[in-house]
Amino acid sequence: MSERLREKLNILADAAKYDVSCSSSGGNRKNDNKGLGNSHASGICHTYTEDGRCVSLLKILLTNHCIFDCAYCVSRKSNDITRAAFTVEEVVELTMNFYRRNYIEGLFLSSGIFKNADFTMERLLRIVKKLRLEERFNGYIHLKTIPGASEELIREAGMYADRMSINLEMPTESGLKLLAPEKTHQQVTQPLGFIKNQIVQFKEERKLIKSTPKFVSAGQSTQMVIGATPETDQEIMQTAALFYKDFSLKRVYYSGYIPISYDNRLPMIGSQPPLIRENRLYQTDWLMRFYGFHVNELLNDANPHLDIDIDPKLSWALRNLQHFPVDINVAAYKVILRIPGIGVTSAKKIVQARKFGKLRIDQLKKIGVAYNRAKHFIKCADSPYQLKDYQGSQIKAFIQAESQSKYLKYDTSQLILF
Repeated sequence: MSERLREKLNILADAAKYDVSCSSSGGNRKNDNKGLGNSHASGICHTYTEDGRCVSLLKILLTNHCIFDCAYCVSRKSNDITRAAFTVEEVVELTMNFYRRNYIEGLFLSSGIFKNADFTMERLLRIVKKLRLEERFNGYIHLKTIPGASEELIREAGMYADRMSINLEMPTESGLKLLAPEKTHQQVTQPLGFIKNQIVQFKEERKLIKSTPKFVSAGQSTQMVIGATPETDQEIMQTAALFYKDFSLKRVYYSGYIPISYDNRLPMIGSQPPLIRENRLYQTDWLMRFYGFHVNELLNDANPHLDIDIDPKLSWALRNLQHFPVDINVAAYKVILRIPGIGVTSAKKIVQARKFGKLRIDQLKKIGVAYNRAKHFIKCADSPYQLKDYQGSQIKAFIQAESQSKYLKYDTSQLILF
């Protein structure tokens, strides 16, 4: 690798570390015609270094030049940083060389915007097209779509990328106007809607004509920056729920704002990124997608913010003790899913196991139930009767006392590994 290319790689990989939406779940591209790579068989493992870089994907920007001046972005045009840009051939060369050396399992490619959206998108398209058609690369490709790019370019790029995504940036339009007045949410929703419709259309065509190419086979996603503007958790998750519903997104990512600017509209440099809040938002997102919770059950006008010291499922249960205790031996699967300490796998095992007799405490522990939490919300064949008389605050204190490392609010010290 030349010194100049190495320098570009250092600059543009570092600039990409603030982007977290690089999950590859759902990719099913297979190797054929004696090409290279196999997104379906190998899968993608994600490893993050302490500064946020993903080391299993080649995660880079095409350029950190940008015509926009978004206050929260390190690549904003007013920021005095070293700028660089790859050529199409350089990105292809890096991807193929790293893949052949088993350094990476795929490519995550984003970009600042130089000149205009189409000018940048056209180069991104040339990269993925060259990888697929000339290099016969079958590994995973996640491509960031450029807002404002023409539908023709987006449509063609979608035939070569496994996943496409467009950053929503701020959870609300008012937050976006505050920090990036040149952008609107409509610039994001329009291509998201177009890609969603194209995915549906291509799937329908494949039912009739098997040779129809795949289009964004791993679906699309978006990302929101949290903590840079004063939105509540309720506003953030309602926006996420709306986008899941309207655009059939695979994932919404929540990226805690890392202070990088002295702009007085933003948190000061040196203040802590909202990492625990980010984690609670991901837990809430998980409950909405896999546990059957509606966003209004978890966050509403009476509870606009998530608890920091307990997870959102436990928080909901403590606010709704009228639904408990649940008889584990007769309750429906969806009801069991709402019990703190019981996950999807454990709930399925409970439903299967109770066909052979009433379940007891020792059996629930063997199934994998976190009994120290669940015991306050369930009844089983030999559970103590008096547990149902406790108040929510008492139950919370019991659980925190028994799970110090996980639930104590101020216990943030690093665990000793050796």
